[in-house]
Amino acid sequence: MKLRQIVIVVLLVSGFWFITTHLQRGTFPWLDRITLRGGGSGSPLELTEAHAAPAYDAEEQNNIAVYKKVLPSVVNITSTTLVFDFFYGTVPQQGQGSGFILDKAGHILTNNHVVQGANRGIEVQLSNKRRYAAKVVGTDKMHDLALLQIDAPDLQPVTLASSSGLSVGQKVYAIGNPFGLSGTMTRGIISSIRTLPRAKGSEEGSIEDAIQTDAAINPGNSGGPLLNSSGDVIGINTMIASNGADQSSGIGFAIPIDTAKSVLADLIKFGKVKRPSLGIVSYGIGPDLASQMGLAADEGVLIQRVVPGGAAEKAGLHGGNQQAYVGNTPIMLGGDLIVAIDSQRVSDPQDISAIMDKHQAGDTVAVTVVRGQRQMTYKLTLGEARDSN
Repeated sequence: MKLRQIVIVVLLVSGFWFITTHLQRGTFPWLDRITLRGGGSGSPLELTEAHAAPAYDAEEQNNIAVYKKVLPSVVNITSTTLVFDFFYGTVPQQGQGSGFILDKAGHILTNNHVVQGANRGIEVQLSNKRRYAAKVVGTDKMHDLALLQIDAPDLQPVTLASSSGLSVGQKVYAIGNPFGLSGTMTRGIISSIRTLPRAKGSEEGSIEDAIQTDAAINPGNSGGPLLNSSGDVIGINTMIASNGADQSSGIGFAIPIDTAKSVLADLIKFGKVKRPSLGIVSYGIGPDLASQMGLAADEGVLIQRVVPGGAAEKAGLHGGNQQAYVGNTPIMLGGDLIVAIDSQRVSDPQDISAIMDKHQAGDTVAVTVVRGQRQMTYKLTLGEARDSN
């Protein structure tokens, strides 16, 4: 009796194995339907299975191509800082961000705020999950940039595009590690190109031609690449407009890659940016204020004070000598009004900042000012900005 039971079990198992592994779909149509009967309902649940995976459309193919091209170049960055806790004393605290590989020598570009204050080390994890200790080569607080370096083999650098000529509506991709979820890609468009106020950790300045996008950028994306549809880097993701929420609200910003290119040589050579400076304390003047002050120009940048020993003082430019108030803000009147630099119109301090980004300390520029009712031009040799890092 036991032998008969064993033989029956073996036959049933063998038959099931033969049917599921050797018979092709369609041989017995009733096998192509999986019928499950619910308890008490009596109605069958029929599942229809796809015979083949659907083909990718052109847009999907491009998404996949960009991801495969860039993913090996994107890294996860963990910075460790010792902080004081009231109950536990000094404890380590970790922060995370993203970055991308610039060359086979191991240089990695990220945001300064990702690694700022990391007094207990920085660790970089590649897409292959290998981890390496990183050192800080240089930082640019004004533009929220940091250059790191690791010693690792077989690195795959990104391709850098130009951020000039970008258009609103252009498709973009962001790849990074939001909330520690490595290798995450999101996409969107360029929503606007605008000037951003001072970056995190910066005492002055602004980011010119920052790229606004609706591609989802969340905590952990900072420092990762913003890409065009060819998978080339056009920006470095840096911040989001969150209205107090710690997640994407559809408004993210990236530093234009051309801004980073302009400072990389200084970061490698000096560990900081030797940023040029006019050596002035300034205040932007618009048409209404210019009219009230009786100025001979509609707008410009008023020199409130020249820095002793700075470029402006050496060139003979004048600062103010009479204190006044705009609202509750004290300003010094009577100084020169800058209206152009190298024949480029200047209407506010952001214009000067944009021009300085295209120069280096030691360059000579022509500064056009209005003094009283006269307009005059001075040749000025740019100095180095103090405490620019």
